[in-house]
Amino acid sequence: MASDASPNSASHCPLCGADNRCAMELERATGQPQAPCWCTDESFPPDLLATLPESAQGASCICINCLRAHAQRGTP
Repeated sequence: MASDASPNSASHCPLCGADNRCAMELERATGQPQAPCWCTDESFPPDLLATLPESAQGASCICINCLRAHAQRGTP
């Protein structure tokens, strides 16, 4: 995964640059109500969050593919 892939876009994963499918961001951008975001049912490990560029912390969502890849790698 590339670091700092898309630091200024809340709709893109800051790790890989892909669309993060954030329903909350889509609702903010379009004004159209959305179902709860997929991320509300997920757990994001602190070691994964620590890999985010500082500019993306609290501003951009990690995509489900990066979350799954991290889970598959496991943590020591």
